[in-house]
Amino acid sequence: MFDTRRRALATALAAAITTAMTAMPAHADTCAASTNCNTTVLFTVSAGTGLQITVPNGPVSIGTGSPGGTISGQIGTVTVSDQRATVTATWVAQVSATDFTTGGGTPAETVANSRVSYWSGPATATTGTGTFVPGQANAASAVVLDQTRIAFSKTSGSGSNSASWSPTVVIDVPAQAVAGTYTGVVRHSVA
Repeated sequence: MFDTRRRALATALAAAITTAMTAMPAHADTCAASTNCNTTVLFTVSAGTGLQITVPNGPVSIGTGSPGGTISGQIGTVTVSDQRATVTATWVAQVSATDFTTGGGTPAETVANSRVSYWSGPATATTGTGTFVPGQANAASAVVLDQTRIAFSKTSGSGSNSASWSPTVVIDVPAQAVAGTYTGVVRHSVA
Protein backbone atom coordinates (compact mmCIF):
# COMPACT_ATOMS: atom_id res chain seq x y z
CA MET A 1 0.00 0.00 0.00
CA PHE A 2 2.84 2.37 0.92
CA ASP A 3 4.52 1.58 -2.42
CA THR A 4 1.34 2.35 -4.35
CA ARG A 5 1.00 5.74 -2.64
CA ARG A 6 4.60 6.59 -3.42
CA ARG A 7 4.11 5.77 -7.12
CA ALA A 8 0.90 7.85 -7.24
CA LEU A 9 2.68 10.79 -5.59
CA ALA A 10 5.64 10.51 -7.99
CA THR A 11 3.27 10.43 -10.99
CA ALA A 12 1.34 13.48 -9.73
CA LEU A 13 4.59 15.39 -9.12
CA ALA A 14 5.89 14.58 -12.62
CA ALA A 15 2.59 15.76 -14.18
CA ALA A 16 2.74 19.03 -12.20
CA ILE A 17 6.32 19.73 -13.30
CA THR A 18 5.46 19.00 -16.98
CA THR A 19 2.41 21.31 -16.81
CA ALA A 20 4.45 24.08 -15.22
CA MET A 21 7.19 23.80 -17.86
CA THR A 22 4.83 23.88 -20.83
CA ALA A 23 2.80 26.76 -19.36
CA MET A 24 5.85 29.01 -18.88
CA PRO A 25 6.14 31.77 -21.47
CA ALA A 26 9.23 31.94 -23.67
CA HIS A 27 11.94 33.96 -22.01
CA ALA A 28 13.42 36.93 -23.87
CA ASP A 29 17.15 37.20 -24.37
CA THR A 30 18.88 39.61 -22.04
CA CYS A 31 22.15 41.03 -23.25
CA ALA A 32 24.72 43.40 -21.88
CA ALA A 33 25.10 46.89 -23.33
CA SER A 34 26.79 47.16 -26.73
CA THR A 35 26.25 43.47 -27.62
CA ASN A 36 23.88 41.93 -30.14
CA CYS A 37 20.75 40.38 -28.69
CA ASN A 38 19.36 37.84 -31.18
CA THR A 39 15.83 36.69 -31.92
CA THR A 40 15.41 33.79 -34.32
CA VAL A 41 12.60 34.48 -36.81
CA LEU A 42 10.96 31.84 -39.02
CA PHE A 43 8.75 32.03 -42.09
CA THR A 44 7.55 29.54 -44.69
CA VAL A 45 7.49 29.84 -48.47
CA SER A 46 4.95 27.38 -49.81
CA ALA A 47 5.08 25.84 -53.26
CA GLY A 48 2.29 26.59 -55.70
CA THR A 49 0.56 24.20 -58.07
CA GLY A 50 3.71 22.26 -58.96
CA LEU A 51 4.91 21.53 -62.48
CA GLN A 52 2.31 21.53 -65.24
CA ILE A 53 1.92 22.02 -68.98
CA THR A 54 -0.93 23.75 -70.81
CA VAL A 55 -1.67 23.09 -74.48
CA PRO A 56 -4.17 24.60 -76.95
CA ASN A 57 -7.71 23.24 -77.01
CA GLY A 58 -8.42 21.27 -80.16
CA PRO A 59 -9.27 20.58 -82.75
CA VAL A 60 -6.76 22.96 -84.36
CA SER A 61 -6.62 23.14 -88.17
CA ILE A 62 -3.16 23.74 -89.64
CA GLY A 63 -4.35 24.14 -93.22
CA THR A 64 -5.07 22.38 -96.49
CA GLY A 65 -2.80 20.78 -99.07
CA SER A 66 -2.59 18.36 -101.96
CA PRO A 67 -1.30 14.77 -102.14
CA GLY A 68 2.48 14.83 -102.42
CA GLY A 69 2.66 18.32 -100.88
CA THR A 70 3.32 19.77 -97.45
CA ILE A 71 0.89 21.23 -94.93
CA SER A 72 2.39 23.39 -92.19
CA GLY A 73 0.96 25.51 -89.39
CA GLN A 74 1.29 26.59 -85.78
CA ILE A 75 -0.92 24.81 -83.27
CA GLY A 76 -1.05 27.62 -80.68
CA THR A 77 0.76 28.44 -77.46
CA VAL A 78 2.17 25.72 -75.23
CA THR A 79 3.16 26.81 -71.69
CA VAL A 80 5.10 25.09 -68.94
CA SER A 81 4.45 26.54 -65.48
CA ASP A 82 6.79 25.51 -62.67
CA GLN A 83 5.49 26.61 -59.26
CA ARG A 84 7.49 24.06 -57.24
CA ALA A 85 9.80 26.84 -55.94
CA THR A 86 12.78 24.47 -55.79
CA VAL A 87 16.50 25.20 -55.54
CA THR A 88 17.11 23.37 -58.81
CA ALA A 89 14.13 24.26 -61.00
CA THR A 90 14.86 22.34 -64.19
CA TRP A 91 12.42 20.49 -66.43
CA VAL A 92 12.04 18.87 -69.84
CA ALA A 93 8.91 19.12 -72.01
CA GLN A 94 8.46 16.29 -74.50
CA VAL A 95 6.32 15.87 -77.60
CA SER A 96 5.10 12.98 -79.76
CA ALA A 97 2.26 12.37 -82.20
CA THR A 98 -0.16 9.66 -83.24
CA ASP A 99 -0.86 8.71 -86.84
CA PHE A 100 -3.41 10.94 -88.59
CA THR A 101 -6.45 9.28 -90.15
CA THR A 102 -9.58 10.08 -92.12
CA GLY A 103 -12.65 8.01 -92.92
CA GLY A 104 -12.23 4.45 -91.68
CA GLY A 105 -8.49 4.80 -91.04
CA THR A 106 -7.48 2.25 -93.67
CA PRO A 107 -3.84 2.38 -94.89
CA ALA A 108 -4.94 4.64 -97.76
CA GLU A 109 -6.67 6.90 -95.21
CA THR A 110 -3.68 7.18 -92.84
CA VAL A 111 -0.74 9.57 -92.66
CA ALA A 112 1.84 7.91 -90.40
CA ASN A 113 3.47 9.89 -87.61
CA SER A 114 6.77 9.31 -89.42
CA ARG A 115 5.50 11.97 -91.88
CA VAL A 116 4.72 14.48 -89.09
CA SER A 117 7.44 16.96 -88.08
CA TYR A 118 7.60 19.51 -85.27
CA TRP A 119 9.66 22.51 -84.33
CA SER A 120 9.17 24.54 -81.18
CA GLY A 121 10.68 27.83 -82.25
CA PRO A 122 12.08 30.17 -79.59
CA ALA A 123 10.29 31.07 -76.38
CA THR A 124 7.51 33.61 -76.87
CA ALA A 125 7.55 34.44 -73.14
CA THR A 126 9.46 33.38 -70.01
CA THR A 127 9.39 34.22 -66.31
CA GLY A 128 11.91 33.44 -63.59
CA THR A 129 15.63 32.86 -63.77
CA GLY A 130 17.66 30.24 -65.59
CA THR A 131 18.33 28.97 -69.08
CA PHE A 132 15.35 28.13 -71.32
CA VAL A 133 16.27 26.00 -74.34
CA PRO A 134 14.03 25.45 -77.39
CA GLY A 135 13.95 21.88 -78.62
CA GLN A 136 14.14 23.10 -82.21
CA ALA A 137 14.97 26.78 -82.69
CA ASN A 138 13.89 26.95 -86.34
CA ALA A 139 12.36 25.02 -89.26
CA ALA A 140 15.74 23.60 -90.26
CA SER A 141 15.87 21.83 -86.87
CA ALA A 142 12.42 20.18 -87.16
CA VAL A 143 12.14 16.62 -85.80
CA VAL A 144 9.93 13.75 -86.87
CA LEU A 145 7.32 12.76 -84.27
CA ASP A 146 7.46 9.00 -84.78
CA GLN A 147 9.05 8.89 -81.32
CA THR A 148 9.12 11.13 -78.23
CA ARG A 149 11.23 14.24 -78.73
CA ILE A 150 12.29 17.18 -76.57
CA ALA A 151 10.02 20.16 -77.24
CA PHE A 152 11.55 22.61 -74.75
CA SER A 153 13.64 22.52 -71.58
CA LYS A 154 14.94 24.56 -68.69
CA THR A 155 18.49 23.57 -67.83
CA SER A 156 19.36 25.89 -64.92
CA GLY A 157 17.89 28.28 -62.39
CA SER A 158 15.82 28.15 -59.23
CA GLY A 159 12.42 29.21 -57.95
CA SER A 160 9.15 29.54 -59.81
CA ASN A 161 9.31 29.99 -63.58
CA SER A 162 7.44 29.53 -66.84
CA ALA A 163 8.05 29.33 -70.57
CA SER A 164 5.73 29.57 -73.57
CA TRP A 165 6.30 28.70 -77.21
CA SER A 166 4.19 28.39 -80.36
CA PRO A 167 5.22 25.18 -82.15
CA THR A 168 4.81 24.44 -85.83
CA VAL A 169 3.60 21.06 -87.11
CA VAL A 170 4.54 20.02 -90.65
CA ILE A 171 2.76 17.21 -92.50
CA ASP A 172 4.48 15.53 -95.46
CA VAL A 173 1.34 14.40 -97.32
CA PRO A 174 1.84 11.07 -99.15
CA ALA A 175 1.29 11.14 -102.90
CA GLN A 176 -1.31 8.36 -102.53
CA ALA A 177 -3.28 10.13 -99.73
CA VAL A 178 -7.03 10.20 -100.23
CA ALA A 179 -9.09 13.36 -99.83
CA GLY A 180 -10.53 14.02 -96.38
CA THR A 181 -10.02 15.78 -93.07
CA TYR A 182 -7.30 13.94 -91.15
CA THR A 183 -7.29 13.87 -87.38
CA GLY A 184 -4.45 12.96 -85.04
CA VAL A 185 -3.04 13.98 -81.67
CA VAL A 186 0.11 15.90 -80.78
CA ARG A 187 0.99 14.99 -77.19
CA HIS A 188 3.03 17.21 -74.87
CA SER A 189 4.22 16.29 -71.38
CA VAL A 190 6.61 17.76 -68.83
CA ALA A 191 8.75 16.27 -66.09
